[in-house]
Amino acid sequence: MNMPKSVWWLVIGMALNITGSSFLWPLNTIYMNEQLDKSLTIAGLVLMINSFGMVIGNLLGGNLFDKLGGYKTIMIGTVICMMSTTLLNFFHGWPWYAIWLVALGFGGGMIVPAIYALAGAVWPQGGRQTFNAIYLAQNLGVAIGAASGGFVAELSFNYIFIANLLMYVAFAIVAVTQFNIKLDLKVKHTDAMSLLSKEYRTQFIALTLLCIMFSICWVAYIQWESTIASFTQEINISMSQYSLLWTVNGIMILVAQPLILPVIRLLKGNLKYQMLVGIVIFIISFFVTSFAEQFSIFMVGMIILTLGEMFVWPAVPTIANQLAPKGKEGSFQGYVNSAATVGKAFGPLIGGIVVDSFNMQAMFLSMIILLIIALVFLQIYDKKLSKDT
Repeated sequence: MNMPKSVWWLVIGMALNITGSSFLWPLNTIYMNEQLDKSLTIAGLVLMINSFGMVIGNLLGGNLFDKLGGYKTIMIGTVICMMSTTLLNFFHGWPWYAIWLVALGFGGGMIVPAIYALAGAVWPQGGRQTFNAIYLAQNLGVAIGAASGGFVAELSFNYIFIANLLMYVAFAIVAVTQFNIKLDLKVKHTDAMSLLSKEYRTQFIALTLLCIMFSICWVAYIQWESTIASFTQEINISMSQYSLLWTVNGIMILVAQPLILPVIRLLKGNLKYQMLVGIVIFIISFFVTSFAEQFSIFMVGMIILTLGEMFVWPAVPTIANQLAPKGKEGSFQGYVNSAATVGKAFGPLIGGIVVDSFNMQAMFLSMIILLIIALVFLQIYDKKLSKDT
């Protein structure tokens, strides 16, 4: 199936949006610690508040999509991001940096679920292909932004703020010129509808269980950016080698899609089985990495992890779109996006407590146990749906 032109523009928009935010996020801790002379604890607290700002943005963006439509929601988020990043260029001392960062998280949080819901609304027959394309765009944005950010920051952090603003300007141009189309007409809102009413309770319970599973998976996944990152430094693996792990992750997501297609065909497009395969692959990745003492094993672990995420991450928004009652597509995308953000926010804290209290082996074992629990939620999330059909 060839994607409609409007979906391609949503893919391009998502890539620009994530590239803009990715210039900044890998350098936040470094900037607050080294340039603003704040402790790692303060930096971590700011990033956690930023995550909660993103969660609120996810939920609000999803709800506004259902009430106002995709275009207006995306434009509100874009205006907040552009104002925040403009102010960041002029006032980036303390505490202004933290304030604009949280505002950026909030505005960006509104945009992402609206783009997902808009993509599902314009091309409902696209299924997993629609959301996989958006997922690939996100990863392309992360790869370009994170890789470029380091080089730009070496020249001056001020250039990072300028680059960040320019990317949001580019995104705003695409949004204004391409997103204001008849897609919104395909989404009928039913404001009076209660998701906890008898008619929709089954879908809402299924979504809740799916979100718990998704959040658990992110708690485990984010260890690669937190506890595992610290562990690599302790065993004298260089920063450039650690960065290479994420370079491979980004490249694989973009070029290794043909590797997973035979499995998807074998599973006949069953999204639940795809996620099951993906989570089992996550477990294998943590098991393999638990033995790592040299860079090559970390690389093998990362390759396995990446294969797992290629099955799980695009499937979740696809299922959320299928579960959503008419007029609540945006809200459901907001819920799954906020579930991911919650996992990203608490994951480093949970992993850090386990490592500080015990050791790295305990962390790997804990994540394997958590992923097994995620498999349980995956198994039961659609039980009532099956009975109702």
